[in-house]
Amino acid sequence: MKLRPSAILFDMDGVLIDSLDSWWISLNTALEAFKYDKITREEFLKRYWGHDLFDNLKTMNIPCEVGNFCNNIYGDHVNSIKIYPYTKSTLEKLKYYKKSIITDTAKDCTIQILKKFDIEKYFNFVLTSSDVKNAKPSPEIVFKSCEKLGVKPQDVVLVGDTDSDVKSGRAAGCKVIGINVEADYTIKNLSEITKIIYV
Repeated sequence: MKLRPSAILFDMDGVLIDSLDSWWISLNTALEAFKYDKITREEFLKRYWGHDLFDNLKTMNIPCEVGNFCNNIYGDHVNSIKIYPYTKSTLEKLKYYKKSIITDTAKDCTIQILKKFDIEKYFNFVLTSSDVKNAKPSPEIVFKSCEKLGVKPQDVVLVGDTDSDVKSGRAAGCKVIGINVEADYTIKNLSEITKIIYV
């Protein structure tokens, strides 16, 4: 039996858009500017992808100024971001559900990306890690999003692509759909969400 959630919360990167390379390039540009060693794409994917930028920098023992610089230049690399071919059609099928974005990407960049691909109209609002004290995997951003949408977490589905997303959703009591990551439901890409959620 398919789910009929009160709302759907979406991570952005790796779910709606392919932005891995743009973030990797931006971070390496920032590291190089501050005379730190660059990291390989494999290391970035394995250790840092899907986590808050500033949490990553703490792990790397690198000052937050590097993160501020990275966020400032990220907009310069938006052109290397690609929207997945099934994102718009899937969002259109889900248009009658309340929806929000919950992402670690800076808010101005998130808005820029959503507008670039003309998908901001599908979401009630955007929340980023700057809107909460504790970024994912803390459930704080999920609770805040549910509160703004006027729904209960246990009636909500969260869609993400990292362990951080899964932990955040589960800690809040949501059902979690993972894209290529183990969750309550696991799918290969966003188009398969209609096998789980009623449209």
